[in-house]
Amino acid sequence: MLLMLDYGVFFEFIPFDEVGKENPKALHIDNVELNTNYAIVISTNAGLWRYMLGDTVIFTSKYPHKIKISGRTKHFINAFGEEVIIDNAEKALKVACEKTKAMVKDYTAAPVFMGTDNNGGHQWLIEFEEEPADIEEFANILDSTLQQVNSDYEAKRYKNISLNRLVLTKAKKNLFYQWLKEKGKIGGQNKVPRLANSRQYIDELLILNDKM
Repeated sequence: MLLMLDYGVFFEFIPFDEVGKENPKALHIDNVELNTNYAIVISTNAGLWRYMLGDTVIFTSKYPHKIKISGRTKHFINAFGEEVIIDNAEKALKVACEKTKAMVKDYTAAPVFMGTDNNGGHQWLIEFEEEPADIEEFANILDSTLQQVNSDYEAKRYKNISLNRLVLTKAKKNLFYQWLKEKGKIGGQNKVPRLANSRQYIDELLILNDKM
């Protein structure tokens, strides 16, 4: 998308690793870099208000300035410095689906926190429209592709020193719909949180999955 800079809106861009800090660094348009995730902040050119949209973007061109939406500021996994965002997840799922002839209906993912006798990792809960013949093959492709598209995740996965290979749990049919229904959130404006930096959503879903 072409970023319109002459419509009376002032843009700032917060590097993804600064999001959530008390005083995050905000860059002007002339300081952004390509292929880097930023949270968009907008204000009037008079500075009467200032608002973070909640979307993260990547610049694909600087002259002219073109962006693509890469995710949401609240939907990510960064429990171990891996900075996995929705754009990474969608790319990895696409490759895994293509290679295993699977089709994903819904999913969510969250960290598995380190314990005294185990490394950290990620757990994916996936509802398939078309299941792969081999779930473990799908998980292996998903994990390896995530490493290819995200160098931070690759570094944490190196020889399983910090993170183990992701764990994939198969969701029962209509799990995510039932979860949203129980919360009274059925409708186009309500969506399943794809990635979370805590286990709140996935633990609720796993409990419901066991009951179904």
